[in-house]
Amino acid sequence: MLLYTHGGVHMSRLDIRIDTERKRKLAEIAAEMGTSVSDVVRRLVDTAHAQVMARKRREAAQRLGGMATHDPGDPEELSWELDRAHDSGLR
Repeated sequence: MLLYTHGGVHMSRLDIRIDTERKRKLAEIAAEMGTSVSDVVRRLVDTAHAQVMARKRREAAQRLGGMATHDPGDPEELSWELDRAHDSGLR
């Protein structure tokens, strides 16, 4: 595997196969952004990854939100129950 350095970041080379239309679209995006096709691909990967991770976080939050919870009720009663449950007999 060949490694390259770009802006102080080590990068490996990736060869992909895409059709002519997608290659044209990448070139168009790169020209509009004033950057290279490689930079466009890197940015698209970062964007797609951020979207996937945001979806995973939302799904995890929904699962957590759907879990049954117990209302501990009165804080003093909870404190007493915790003391009783964890009493080591040192008092």
